[in-house]
Amino acid sequence: MNTDEHIRKWRLILGQESQERFGQMSSEAGLSQEQDLMDQALAAIYNRTESGGFGVGGRGAGNGPSNPQITRWLGDVRSLFDKDLVTVIQGDAMNRCGLKQLIFEPELLENLEPDVNLAATILLLKDQIPKRSKESVRVFIKKIVEEINRLLEQDIRRVVTASINRRRHSPIPSAAALDFKTTISRNLKHYNTELKTIVPEHFYFFDRTSTTAANKWTVILDIDQSGSMGESVIYSSIISCILASMTSLKTRIVAFDTKVVDLTEKSDDPVDLLFGFQLGGGTNIELSVTYCQKFIENPAKTLFFLISDLEEGGNRAGLLRKLDDMKKSGVTVICLLALADGGRPYYDAQMAQKIAGMGIPCFACNPQMLPTLLERALRGQDLQQFQKEFDKRKK
Repeated sequence: MNTDEHIRKWRLILGQESQERFGQMSSEAGLSQEQDLMDQALAAIYNRTESGGFGVGGRGAGNGPSNPQITRWLGDVRSLFDKDLVTVIQGDAMNRCGLKQLIFEPELLENLEPDVNLAATILLLKDQIPKRSKESVRVFIKKIVEEINRLLEQDIRRVVTASINRRRHSPIPSAAALDFKTTISRNLKHYNTELKTIVPEHFYFFDRTSTTAANKWTVILDIDQSGSMGESVIYSSIISCILASMTSLKTRIVAFDTKVVDLTEKSDDPVDLLFGFQLGGGTNIELSVTYCQKFIENPAKTLFFLISDLEEGGNRAGLLRKLDDMKKSGVTVICLLALADGGRPYYDAQMAQKIAGMGIPCFACNPQMLPTLLERALRGQDLQQFQKEFDKRKK
C-alpha cells in the first residue's frame, strides 16, 4: 500500500473534518467515487452535528440528513462494505440514529403515526428486528399500506377499467355488454313523446374480446431495491398488488439489485410483498430487464415500468440497447425515477437523459399522478407530450 492509499484509508477513518489536513499532505490522495459514497454513508451514521442530527461532512451544512437520506446511505452500506462490517454498521445505525428503540419496543411503534420514510428504514433493517417486535412492525407497515391503498386504489381501478374494458365498441350484440350510457346519450333525439321513452335506432355494445387471455394487457413492474429507493419500493408494491388483483391485466412484479427476484406470487398481500424486498445493495438493471423480456408475449399490449434511480452498476450500454430494443418492438416503456410524495429524487441524471433521448419518458412523480400516466399509456396516447406537460407544471 503506497502513501496515497494510506492517506485515503485514514481519511475515511477520521472523516470529513480531516480533509483539509490530509489534502495538505498530498494533492493526489483524494477519494475515489466509491470511497466518497463510503464517506457519506459513514458520516450519515457516525457524524453527530450540533443540532443533534447526523451530518454528511461539509455537505450537511450542520442540519443533518433527512430520513430518506439515512435510508439511502444504509442501503449504500450493503453494497460498499463486507458482510461482517455491514452488520456492525447497521447495528451502530440503530443505536446512534434512534432506530434501535423503535424496532425493539413494540409499544412505541403502536403509537406512531404511519410514515413512509420511517417504514422504508425499518424494512431496510428488517433482518435485525427481534421476534417480539415482528408483529408490531407488520401492523405498522400495514397501516401505511392501507392508507396508500385508500389513496390510489379507486383511481387506478377506474382508469384501467375505462381504458381497457370499455374503450371500444363491438358490432356483436350482447345484453351483458350493453353500453347503456352511450346508447341513451346517442339516442336522445329519438325520444317518443307518446310512449314517453327513448326508442333507440342503434345499440352500442362493449368489446369484451380485449379481456380474453390472448388479448390482455401485460404490465411488468421492474423495481430497483437499492437503498435510495425505499419510498418508491413501498408505493410500487402497493400499486403492483392493486394491478395484480385486476383480472383484466396480467401483472408481473420483479425486484432487483445485483440479482433478480420474481415476487409475483406474493402479490396477494402487499405487506408480504414488501417483506419480500431486500432493500440496499448494488444495482444491475440490465440483468433485470433481460429477465423481464421473457414475459413479453404481445409487445403492442405490454406496459413495462422500470422503477429505478438508474445508478447502473452493470453494463450501461447494454441496458440502453435493451430498453431501445424493447421500445422498438412495440412495448410501451416508462421509466419512473421515483414514486415519492416529497423531496428531490436521487437518480443518475445522465442515464435519465440518455433514456429520454430514445423516446422513453422518465418521470419523477408523485404517486397520485400514476393513475393518469397509466390511463395515457393504456390508451396509446403520446407520453412524451404528457411528460412535457408534467415538467411544465412542476416549474
